[in-house]
Amino acid sequence: MPVVRLFHWRSEEAEPLIVKLLAAGYEVLYRRETQSPSVREIRDAAPVAIVIDLSRMPSHGRYVAAWVRGSKSIRHIPIVFVDGHPAKVDAIRREIPDAMYTTQARLVAALKRAKPVKGPIVPKQMMDTDPSRTAAQKLGIRERVVVGLIDPPADYKKVLGKMPAGAVLEEDPDRACAVTLWFVHDPGEFEAALQARRVLAKVSRLWILWQKGRGDGLNGNFIREGALAMGLVDYKICSVDGVWSGMVFAAKKARS
Repeated sequence: MPVVRLFHWRSEEAEPLIVKLLAAGYEVLYRRETQSPSVREIRDAAPVAIVIDLSRMPSHGRYVAAWVRGSKSIRHIPIVFVDGHPAKVDAIRREIPDAMYTTQARLVAALKRAKPVKGPIVPKQMMDTDPSRTAAQKLGIRERVVVGLIDPPADYKKVLGKMPAGAVLEEDPDRACAVTLWFVHDPGEFEAALQARRVLAKVSRLWILWQKGRGDGLNGNFIREGALAMGLVDYKICSVDGVWSGMVFAAKKARS
């Protein structure tokens, strides 16, 4: 039975799509999406296609697709995007023109045409790594902005570099700040503090930062998984410096 790996950010909306694929004879691999797959998981499953829904959180779909294409051992697997707002789809199509774009109604037919991609296009990752941009520019820190720092490292001034004129850095602020930088040092501490910290995303641009290349599981996928479970959604990633990466979060809007 051919395998399909499905990415969808609303499990209740994914169910009809899963039923459709099962009825067409596909085995569907899907988790209630915290969207933290591994290259090994996908490689070992050997899916005939990676199906990504764009009707919800298209930035997440774009990120997953860029991650797949950036991973040498799985980038040949065809990517099939489903639905989505036309403007968002067109933007992704410009970056990944050799993916397939279809609707739920035509998905099964599209899968029958899917073949391993020869010479796949590798788009730019969502991460802002432009060396010409300062850390302040990447983090959205502007002149005369108050920046709250939570658990900053001793060398945080070196990490952040030159600040715009009038920008103020406050450690452990007792007021809402325009920008909040939460430096995470330990997976357990992150999980314990996340519920209390999540309210900051409603009143501030909340950046969660972690050190690159750690061996304890504290990475971007871990951060995103925990935050999504708490009702937050990320919309940008950046490389702050050679040591720290960051991801900015907003509170999910209540469904009407």
